[in-house]
Amino acid sequence: MSFQALNLIEPIQKALAEEGYSTPTPIQAQAIPAILQGKDLLGVAQTGTGKTAAFAIPTIQLLTQHPVQHRAKRTIKALIVTPTRELAIQIDDSFKAYGRFTGLKHTVIFGGVKQGRQTDVLQDGVDILVATPGRLLDLINQRFITLKDIQVFILDEADRMLDMGFVHDIKKILTFLPAKRQSLFFSATMPPEIQKLADNILYKPVKVEVTPVSSTADTIKQAVYFVEKDQKNALLMDILKDKSIETVLVFTRTKHGADKVVKVLAKHEIKAEAIHGNKAQNARQRALENFKNKTTRVLVATDIAARGIDVDNLAYVINFDIPNIPETYVHRIGRTGRAGANGTAYSFCDSEEKTFLRDIQKLIAKNIPVIEDHAFKNSSPRISAPTPTQVRPQAAQKAPAKSSEVSNKSKKVWFKKKAESR
Repeated sequence: MSFQALNLIEPIQKALAEEGYSTPTPIQAQAIPAILQGKDLLGVAQTGTGKTAAFAIPTIQLLTQHPVQHRAKRTIKALIVTPTRELAIQIDDSFKAYGRFTGLKHTVIFGGVKQGRQTDVLQDGVDILVATPGRLLDLINQRFITLKDIQVFILDEADRMLDMGFVHDIKKILTFLPAKRQSLFFSATMPPEIQKLADNILYKPVKVEVTPVSSTADTIKQAVYFVEKDQKNALLMDILKDKSIETVLVFTRTKHGADKVVKVLAKHEIKAEAIHGNKAQNARQRALENFKNKTTRVLVATDIAARGIDVDNLAYVINFDIPNIPETYVHRIGRTGRAGANGTAYSFCDSEEKTFLRDIQKLIAKNIPVIEDHAFKNSSPRISAPTPTQVRPQAAQKAPAKSSEVSNKSKKVWFKKKAESR
């Protein structure tokens, strides 16, 4: 199927051609026709499936075909609410790209910066508003924003809203919306609270579900290095000796860990920046722009801050720390290998992370290949992480230890050694 088969208007077709897009992704092919028919939509899809275009393109077309002319000043007719500043900015960029020939006006608002520039644009009037929940409610309360003319409401990354504690804010925002509207709801996962929220927002929705969270793209080459924690920096430096690796997105579990990696790389004259919740908004956005234009070679990120990072042709992702939530691994490596392009995802696994690796391999139902030939292998016995089809002796008698049990056992060993050294 081509975009031409979706009955898109000429200005959008022209914009898509300039962007180099000819074939819609599965979620675009399913969602765009339903949205153009005016139906509510429940989209279960993770980042990297093309979901932003799946809602941006038809929203632009609907607003272009059915403009509201009864007011001299433009009023907000489409509202997109998303959890992070970075994702909000990227969604706004998508509306700019796909709607460049339509004459529609759009803007983005988010916290962490002064509101003056944002409110100036709002007072001039916009058709499309992309917002994070906190700043949106703040400007509604200050009466810079009214949502009474909303025709299309889009809630993106709903499960991340739950993770970040925004569900109460979303429920408050709903009270400002007109009852008669078209609603689009997107989430990578559907836990009970998110399902309940979707039921409250949507009316007889069309459900579109693609790329379950347990799957990883076949275009991504995955590999794991077994290495002790104190050797991870050295291993990263060794990998970065390969000059063909122009840029790489590195994931750490903590903000402090991200800053430490940046300091190590800086000592070796490798341009690196960190992006996490303790960074000011301007610093985070500047780091992302530097990474996109390749003046920064390594972007080190935590999971919350990285949600919404969308970098074209990103070829390498490195899990400096193995995530303790298996689904997080799928989201992380999904930053590469997009739109059919090839990507590579390396993971550094130390002795304490082997349980996490085993859980990941259970989720994706495959063994991640091991890179044996490197100078920083740990001296401990080989870490094995069997897939669900492999059964160890006594497995039927004793279940594998949970990650919390492993953690508690490690703590006991540490305290014992500490006591002996006193």
